[in-house]
Amino acid sequence: MLEIKETKQTEEILPQDSMKAAIDKLVKKEELSPQLTKTIMHQIMSGQASPVQIASYLTAMRMKGETAGEISASAEVMRDFSNKVQTKKNALDIVGTGGDQAFTFNISTVSSFVIAAAGIPVAKHGNRSSSSKCGSADVLEELGVNIEASAKHSEAMLEEIGMCFMYAQKYHPSMKHAAPVRKEMGVRTIFNVLGPLANPANANMQLLGVYDVALVDTMAEVLNQLHMERALVFGGNDGLDEITLTTTSEVAELRDGKVTHFTFDPKDYGFEYCTSEDLVGGEPTENAAIALAILSGEKGPKRDTVLLNAGMAIYLANDDYTIADGIKRAAELIDNGAALKKLQQFIQASQEATK
Repeated sequence: MLEIKETKQTEEILPQDSMKAAIDKLVKKEELSPQLTKTIMHQIMSGQASPVQIASYLTAMRMKGETAGEISASAEVMRDFSNKVQTKKNALDIVGTGGDQAFTFNISTVSSFVIAAAGIPVAKHGNRSSSSKCGSADVLEELGVNIEASAKHSEAMLEEIGMCFMYAQKYHPSMKHAAPVRKEMGVRTIFNVLGPLANPANANMQLLGVYDVALVDTMAEVLNQLHMERALVFGGNDGLDEITLTTTSEVAELRDGKVTHFTFDPKDYGFEYCTSEDLVGGEPTENAAIALAILSGEKGPKRDTVLLNAGMAIYLANDDYTIADGIKRAAELIDNGAALKKLQQFIQASQEATK
């Protein structure tokens, strides 16, 4: 019978030996203590760790498999190193981990305008493309949004129009130490899931899409450990890091410290499955055109996928809404022009930051 040894969490490790100790533990498939995890993350974010050390650590962590405790401890440090957007609003972020290699249009970005049109403050946190041809920053820039808005201007936008976009590279300057290593490695690492957990506005509600359904419950527990008030973590059973329209999605819902899991089927809400090709996007120019078409009322699988994702957010933010209510409200906000108007307001408000 295999003897499983319990990880010792109490041994003292000197700072200069911590990276070596952490890698050694990971190679042995041992979970790192929160303190050791934070020490390593601090070394990476502050530039104390060498590229070889960072690559070795990320590889060993990936091979062992990240636990909820390791992810949440790492996210806390990443948050500490980030620039902040100060707000008293109860805001929502909708974001995916990326890494699904599906090359879809910008589903969560388009959905965010529908959500904001519903009166739910949206603190959107995103970056340029990682796993697709066009990230949220790319498509917003193509639409005419000033993605380089300062923290002060983002605070004002969130207050005045109920929406802001925080460009990850601007708010996480310390990521410059790990970025070249990640790019050269070219594989998923713990950083794929950390970015979505480090919202500079400290949004207290989140829709988080993951590239692997095995991460759904883990990431819900991570958000719980990070004191997120409400969240929906989901992954399509087709590998999409969104609520998908090609099949069912696995969903973990976090409310008030309690996590419940369910399988979401679009057919239960009157939708028909589509093919993965129906959701494919392209370069920023094409994805911007897709966004405008959807928000202008164009029907089809892309619109329906936005309805599912925006509808889920509206459901999450409202105590008296069912998922069906949320989807219905999302459709109304597109059809009456409110979502498109929110995009137009957002573009104008962001451009004022350059004046």
